[in-house]
Amino acid sequence: MEVIAGIDIGGTKCAVSFISAEVIFLSKEKRETDETHPDRMIAFFVEEIERQLKTHPDWTLQAIGISCGGPLDEEKGLILSPPNLPHWDGIDLFTPLKERFGGIPVMLQNDANACALAEWQLGAGKGCRNMVFLTFGTGLGAGLILNGELYSGTNGMAGEVGHIRLAKTGPEGYGKEGSFEGFCSGGGIAKLGQMAAREALEKGVSLSFCKSPEDLGKINARRIAEEAEKGEPDALNIFDTVARKLGEGLAILVDILNPEKIIIGSIYLRQRKLLEGRMQEILEKEALAQSRKAVQVLPAGLGEKLGDYAAVSVGLRAYALKQEEKGR
Repeated sequence: MEVIAGIDIGGTKCAVSFISAEVIFLSKEKRETDETHPDRMIAFFVEEIERQLKTHPDWTLQAIGISCGGPLDEEKGLILSPPNLPHWDGIDLFTPLKERFGGIPVMLQNDANACALAEWQLGAGKGCRNMVFLTFGTGLGAGLILNGELYSGTNGMAGEVGHIRLAKTGPEGYGKEGSFEGFCSGGGIAKLGQMAAREALEKGVSLSFCKSPEDLGKINARRIAEEAEKGEPDALNIFDTVARKLGEGLAILVDILNPEKIIIGSIYLRQRKLLEGRMQEILEKEALAQSRKAVQVLPAGLGEKLGDYAAVSVGLRAYALKQEEKGR
């Protein structure tokens, strides 16, 4: 059986997964990330792939995909000190994997691109040629599928939409006040809540998600969402702001890229009811009518399993490209 391996590298956990070439999920093995000893994690990746191949002698490894937060050198297979992995600077992933597993293709992509590939190949974007995937998790990044190909840009920095400024002032995200990420991310929602709570407490008023100054440090996106789901007006106001800014940000992407689909993961997937109506209203108002009519905004089709499929989808793409080259 032909199989593809996926290596998912995160700040807290890493995983090695396998799927068949027919896209049947076969296995997943997780381990806590050793932030200060990347060599130990690389050894784990190699050993786990070897272990699975020995356990399943009928498996034939065809490709390896790797998903990791940027910055990366995707061509050379280097991790370049991501914020959540500061000791992983200039770490070469390709050499040990290619030396151990021969001439099979190995592909590295940042986590947003990996999720975009997963949704494009297996999820809500299947069959379309122009697609934007937005992470909308702890931060906000995008993976771009343009003209049926993953678009990474000149040096792998395409899709950093979280850095777009949507307002002169506002919560900070991606090092910039009022940025798209500042408004539309888990961290941004928490900061919006903290800003509102401080203002209320200074006036001697408490909010549903912050009863006292001691609660300020406990405010997070989930806590605000729970109160909004109960119909608490102060929490609903926070999500109204997020939805408006999401609509503004999407309008920019629609006008520039004219995609068929925009697929959004994580928080949008969980809080669609709180966000969709207001977001669509702003998008209708802000985007060019012809482009707006051509696009669908959808939650991630793979749902909460998106992370499981991200890295193996990078491998699946590497495998497909290899097959295309053989057919030429």
